[in-house]
Amino acid sequence: MSGDTAPHVVEDLLGIVQLLSDGSVVRGDEAAHTPPAPFPDVPGVQWKDAVYDSTRGLKVRVYRPPVSAAGDGQGKLPVLVHFHGGGYCIGSYNDLGVAHYLRQRQAADLPALVLSVQYRLAPEHRLPAAIDDGATFLAWLREQASVVAGGTSAAAEPWLAESADFSRTFLSGVSAGANLTHHLAVKVGSGQISLAPARLAGYILLSAYFGGVERVASESDPPDDVSLTVEMSDQLWRMALPVGATRDHPLANPFAPGSPDLGPVALPPALVEAPGRDVLRDRVVGYAARLKEMGKAVEVAEFEGQQHGFSVLRWGEPNEELIRILKRFVRQTK
Repeated sequence: MSGDTAPHVVEDLLGIVQLLSDGSVVRGDEAAHTPPAPFPDVPGVQWKDAVYDSTRGLKVRVYRPPVSAAGDGQGKLPVLVHFHGGGYCIGSYNDLGVAHYLRQRQAADLPALVLSVQYRLAPEHRLPAAIDDGATFLAWLREQASVVAGGTSAAAEPWLAESADFSRTFLSGVSAGANLTHHLAVKVGSGQISLAPARLAGYILLSAYFGGVERVASESDPPDDVSLTVEMSDQLWRMALPVGATRDHPLANPFAPGSPDLGPVALPPALVEAPGRDVLRDRVVGYAARLKEMGKAVEVAEFEGQQHGFSVLRWGEPNEELIRILKRFVRQTK
């Protein structure tokens, strides 16, 4: 008689992703679980997908503002690279609803070419898979800039060839996408990734998803009515980090032992959005404070009363204020 037992569920993420005891994963239809609210398109904004990693079939969705959008006088626009959220386990580069509307508004209002990047998800592909995909995307973007600079624009993605000011490239992300953005900015700033002839002008962290074994105050005494609980945050890290890693892994905690020393890293100016009703608020504010102590250029935009990831959850005046802040940051950051 065999002592084998059938695989059982060890992690169940919102009924969307189940991790089984044998390491296999059952993934449901995320859109069916949380169908996006219908949202109007922004007049004049266009979008299309391009493949940046043919080996893995990974895509980027390119958003282009209306033709009338003001560029640098020659029709050139900054490039805003965007990484979606979802704790590295859910979410998509082509999410609809508020997330899709936000990317359209960024394209139209900044104005900019917005590039929403697909990356592999955990637990099927645990970290650093998503970071590696981000690096692969930046290599693709560098190649796009190279062929345009070399006068062979016909080999580039047409919208980038026509309108991209690669010298004003910004990295941005929401939640886990902001975590990913941080790690890519560090790789660029430390010389591990070369973007030339493109240039990283700045980076933007929206509701950054950081972790740590020791609780911060906003985790120990969480605010009411949060969109991300401490328990959910812990679960997402268990499912996303390498098997057996703690929340002090360098990919979760940028200031834990073993994490890169950010002091000598040539980080570009950063914009850090900090929602008030977020269990990770103190981690986000602490991140900005540590960078300021190192002499880095950091702007903090606090949104009291707002939840983690509010910019892609619902639309209202805080989102409009965020768009205004993003517009100013991108315009003044050279």
